[in-house]
Amino acid sequence: MTPKQQAFADYYIELGNATEAYIKAGYNEKGSRANSARLIANDSVKAYIDERMEELKSKKVADQQEILELLTAIARGETTSATLRGIGEGAQTIDEDMPPTTAERIKAAELLGKRYRMWVDKVETDGKTKVVIVDDV
Repeated sequence: MTPKQQAFADYYIELGNATEAYIKAGYNEKGSRANSARLIANDSVKAYIDERMEELKSKKVADQQEILELLTAIARGETTSATLRGIGEGAQTIDEDMPPTTAERIKAAELLGKRYRMWVDKVETDGKTKVVIVDDV
């Protein structure tokens, strides 16, 4: 892949528009629509775009471990956040290092409990359970 093709691919990832990316990468405006479509179809350019998109996706999206660690830190009160606090006469100030509220800690614990199936809202059966009806007459 040429440096110009790589620039096109990088601009395409950034802009999401092939024609604009084609022009911004230094190619001629004339025929930019058709030529940008050809570049996207180019195997090496397409592979590069796919690879870069996968890298970006993995960096932007939290994985399961990261989510569980965050929920655990909130449930334990180990995190802080900025919170507005009234100081009188309608004025407010921002407290930077406020620990999670009790409601936030409970919600984090609830989500962790659901993850580890500590309780379930529905009864699950394997279809082999016997039901015995007892008559209280």
